[in-house]
Amino acid sequence: MNTDDVRLIKRIQAGDKRAFHRFIEKYQQLVCHVVFRMVSNREDREDVCQDVFLKAYQNIAGFRFECKMSTWIAKIAFNTSVNYLQKKKVPLLGDHFVDEKSFDSFSSDSVLPDIVAEKKDIVTHLEKEMNRMDVPSRTVLTFYHLDGMRYNEIAQVMNLPLGTVKSILFRARKHLKERLMATYKKEELWHVHT
Repeated sequence: MNTDDVRLIKRIQAGDKRAFHRFIEKYQQLVCHVVFRMVSNREDREDVCQDVFLKAYQNIAGFRFECKMSTWIAKIAFNTSVNYLQKKKVPLLGDHFVDEKSFDSFSSDSVLPDIVAEKKDIVTHLEKEMNRMDVPSRTVLTFYHLDGMRYNEIAQVMNLPLGTVKSILFRARKHLKERLMATYKKEELWHVHT
């Protein structure tokens, strides 16, 4: 765990409310990634995110510095989302949102407009394909590719064996590749990475 997180947590544990606001700012994107991938109802997403931070606030006094803070808050977000889905009896399949922020990396003056449009189209298609996957697959993809978590961190958050996480990620990537290759030519996909 990095020293900034240790200091931040200790300040929160000592009752510093401004430190908790800093904590929210720091981990809001991670929590939103988890909740938005799992909870399809737009109106409920904000409530679930708030519930995640409320639970974090209620439990941070017992934080024992045994894992990274990002792993701890992601686990709370994952479990809170699972509880929401169970309460609402929501099936674990469905169509969810497309993250417009995914396009930010494509806005460059040095890139031709038609290539930017092509990349946006591919990213939109990729997001739609991800969102058609089951919740565990799209959650593992999000943790690994968007949040930069390692296999062991994902396994901790989702309470899954390490081998299962690797298997889910392998199958999800294979599925996405097949779906993209069925729609786009190799050259078009190559532009996404350049």
